[in-house]
Amino acid sequence: MGASVRNFLLEGLFRKPLTEPAPGASEAAAQELAQAVDRAARRRLGRSLSIRQVDAGSCNGCELEIHALNNAFYDLERLGLHFVASPRHADVLLVTGPVTKNMREALERTYNATPNPKWVVALGDCAFDGGVFADSYAVAGGVSAVVPVDLHIRGCPPTPTQILEGLLALLESQETQPVTVSR
Repeated sequence: MGASVRNFLLEGLFRKPLTEPAPGASEAAAQELAQAVDRAARRRLGRSLSIRQVDAGSCNGCELEIHALNNAFYDLERLGLHFVASPRHADVLLVTGPVTKNMREALERTYNATPNPKWVVALGDCAFDGGVFADSYAVAGGVSAVVPVDLHIRGCPPTPTQILEGLLALLESQETQPVTVSR
């Protein structure tokens, strides 16, 4: 083993990890927000909220924030919020990314397979209007160009807390017009 490789490995053992600090919100605040979403879902649906996430052509930035909802910090499963594998079991379609021309039909089929009452949430700036991909030859547009949208959660990407706030706004909203949640 060369000296430079050995030095590199030794430095790696003693160097502090390059990680981001934990989110600024307190754990109690995140738990309170998630419980409010669960209470609102039980009032509106009589049970917990089931979410089907659909990637319609995103860069995966929004998906990383959605996955954070299931990590140890937010841990939505313990509060009754569930991500489901089938649109047939979903109350909410959480759609990310601009809708690519190749995903248009898949999104329409997923929407049609979701039982009523159903809500569609366009998550992120790209899902709102195509974002930075809006003028691409491969993009059909934002989610609302393909299926009716009940809530837009803006951001690139929105934080897990913003996603929770958006879901709570959706459940508590008595309006029939689309809602937009901005930063």
